[in-house]
Amino acid sequence: MLTGLSRGWRVVTAIIAIVVLSLAALLLTVPHWLPRLVGLWLPANTSLVMTGSPQWQSGKLTLPDLRYLVAECDLADIHDLSLGRKAGRWALQAGSVAIESSCASKLPASEQPGTPRTLADWQAMLPAADIAITHLTISPWQSWAGALDLSTDNQQQTLHYRSQNLVLDAQLNGQTLALNRLTLNLPGVPDPVNIAGTLRLPTVPNALPDSGKLNGKMTLQGVPAPLNVNLEWQQQTGELVIHQQGDETPLVSLPWQISEQQILIQQGQWRWPYASQPLSGGVTLALKNWQHGIPAAEITGRLNVLTQGRGGKGNVVLSLGPGHLDWQKSQLPFRLTGESKLALLQFYAGLPGELQGPLLDPVVQLKPGALLRLRGRLLSTLEVDEARWPLAGVTLSSAGITGRLQAILTAHDPQWGRFRLHLDGRATDFWPDKGKWGWRYWGEGYMAPLAAKWDVNGRGRWEGPLIELSSLSTGFDQISYGSVNVRAPRLSLAEPVHWQRESEKPEFAGKFRLDAQQTTFSNGGFLPPATLSLNLKGRDPAAFLYSGTLQAQEIGPVRLQGRWDGVRLRGQGWWPEQSLSVFQPLLSDDLKMKIQGGKLKAQVAFSAAADQGFEAGGHWVVSEGSVWMPDNEINGIDFSLPFRLRAHQWYFGAKGPVSLRIKEVKNQFALKDITADLQGWYPWNAREPLRLSNVSVDVLGGQLSMESLQMPQREAATLRLHNISMSELVTAVKPKQIAMSGHINGAMPLWLTNSRWLIKDGWIANNGPLTVRLDKDFADAIASNNIAAGAAMDWLRYMEISRSWATIDIDNLGAMTMKAQVNGTSRFSDKNQRVSLNYTQQENLFQLWRSLRFGDNLQSWVEQNATLPTQKETTDETH
Repeated sequence: MLTGLSRGWRVVTAIIAIVVLSLAALLLTVPHWLPRLVGLWLPANTSLVMTGSPQWQSGKLTLPDLRYLVAECDLADIHDLSLGRKAGRWALQAGSVAIESSCASKLPASEQPGTPRTLADWQAMLPAADIAITHLTISPWQSWAGALDLSTDNQQQTLHYRSQNLVLDAQLNGQTLALNRLTLNLPGVPDPVNIAGTLRLPTVPNALPDSGKLNGKMTLQGVPAPLNVNLEWQQQTGELVIHQQGDETPLVSLPWQISEQQILIQQGQWRWPYASQPLSGGVTLALKNWQHGIPAAEITGRLNVLTQGRGGKGNVVLSLGPGHLDWQKSQLPFRLTGESKLALLQFYAGLPGELQGPLLDPVVQLKPGALLRLRGRLLSTLEVDEARWPLAGVTLSSAGITGRLQAILTAHDPQWGRFRLHLDGRATDFWPDKGKWGWRYWGEGYMAPLAAKWDVNGRGRWEGPLIELSSLSTGFDQISYGSVNVRAPRLSLAEPVHWQRESEKPEFAGKFRLDAQQTTFSNGGFLPPATLSLNLKGRDPAAFLYSGTLQAQEIGPVRLQGRWDGVRLRGQGWWPEQSLSVFQPLLSDDLKMKIQGGKLKAQVAFSAAADQGFEAGGHWVVSEGSVWMPDNEINGIDFSLPFRLRAHQWYFGAKGPVSLRIKEVKNQFALKDITADLQGWYPWNAREPLRLSNVSVDVLGGQLSMESLQMPQREAATLRLHNISMSELVTAVKPKQIAMSGHINGAMPLWLTNSRWLIKDGWIANNGPLTVRLDKDFADAIASNNIAAGAAMDWLRYMEISRSWATIDIDNLGAMTMKAQVNGTSRFSDKNQRVSLNYTQQENLFQLWRSLRFGDNLQSWVEQNATLPTQKETTDETH
């Protein structure tokens, strides 16, 4: 018996072992047999792929990663899936679910016969379950990815969805769908869009809801108040209306009808009063065979835009169809035609084309005859006669723009002139920093202010992140402005300009060259042919360093360097020391002036920006200058000019006054040790004056000086004469009729801004004794012509002046009035007589200086003003 029991136990043990091993084999081979078993119920051409085996953990079944394929296309990809049961409800959880919507078009059509199930039938089939997906992604709407919570039973279904750009709370009870909250974050909309409402679903869920009412609120940039969005429908008719709060006139009104054959929008109206000019128009749209899905629906429509501006009213019409949209092969013809007349511009469009390709990645193909034109005023005075963009054959897609790109611009400005520019090139899958666009450009024009014709031509390309300007040549036939004429200035590239726009290694570099032939001046001088060379190197056109030189044959080179940061241009220039003689060509031959020696050096720093204008500061120095002219020679010129320029105002003497020193001027009479200092602002004002000081010159054995002259002038600037030698003055003037000796002093209060006077209350007086001697022939000639004057000449043939005093007034027309009193002793016929002479002289000083015939002027004055002594003393002295 024991033996029998032992055998029986071994059989049972063997059976249990076989069952366990079988179950283990089944579990281990689940990834192989389960997808095949499920495939018996899946649609044709679809399959389920499982990686790994199910596991039981913590009271729930953890399933491996799943992939649902439709013809080798991953329709769904599921990770971290688990199934359990809690409180009598199923609990299904997934870590992530990714759905590729483009694969849906490959699903086979349903072939199940019979009456379709009602919504109630479908709801009755739902189990009591809670479904949670941590991260749900549906392409190509990845920006809406988020977490999904769905609670179902046969009475009520509740949906909660949360993502960065979308929040949805909805509840379905029977046929009533309550949309408790729908919040959307849309691009270009500053605040979230909120929508709420209720819908009544159809009995059979294969059609649109029977009725509903949705209300929403949104804000848009440029719209002063929030917008209310209302969508209502009942059975087969409805209307979408958008209002601005506080405005009863709708911005959008789209009444629509729906039937089994088509969805129709008729007499839709829209307006947009928030643009630079109000826009409005109408909408008509028809979708036929819509119940057969998007690929089978035939689309026709019309949208127009009404404008009013320069040239009257305009109307632009967009016509659509007939055509269709398809997941893979859309074909929707369109045509944009009409005129858009804005305040200053007029657009004319004739753009036939077709929308092709996949619905989610369409291609816009423009047909032959596509042309966009523009006329009107771009800037305050720039009038565009015509701008043309031929667009035939151009395609536009997510890959970029492909085709021939052309532009022709003809414009004029009443003050600046006229021009015509051309651009022609070809693009291949081009977007900024993607694809390729190569171009060439050329043009010509006339610039009226410079009386110059100009031209431009060149080539370039934009390939990937690289922009290259391979050639450039632009210039004028001449520039004639005021007294300057520049022959044939031309800007060109010494090396191509490269702009590498990669964020990791941005680079910008190029070399420019500006050449000009001889520059002539109306005074007869000229500047030799000049060349400006500039090297640019940096990160991009808004951040680069530059360096270069400016040279006109022997003049220069002036070295330049600086930087541009996109807002402000900064730079420095150095003019190394060189001989002044190189500037000889700047002086006209008519001047008969020759630079004999001297040196020049300079340094300047500058800055320019839109908010500050142009600012500069620097220092010019001339040393040991020497200039020869037929009538005089200037030697020992030392000139120092420190300056600043800001807000169109100069400040002279930034680190010390402007200083002028001249050792000598060889003229009819020599000038020596000339000094002058200048400091202050120009243009000047009361708070920022300009002051000339330390003016001094040694002349005629004495000195001429002025302590200070300030502009604007509040007080007279006194010009002082000290110990001027009359003998040297007479020698310099070289009169034959008179000889003088002795010295004089004087003071001339100088006015430059007085309404009447140049000099007021000036005076001249002798400094020690003066001697006057008239030429015998000169005195005899006066005596023979005028008996009274001749008698007076007898007393003036030789006179020693002990005291002389004269006051001088000169008005701003040059009229001089001089009142003089002279006391002295005259020797005639071996007798000494005291002479007292009072006279008044009136003459135009400007005319006097035009002639140095001093002797003839003196003779004329003496003839008219000399008088006999009034009485004769017993001591033979006459007053």
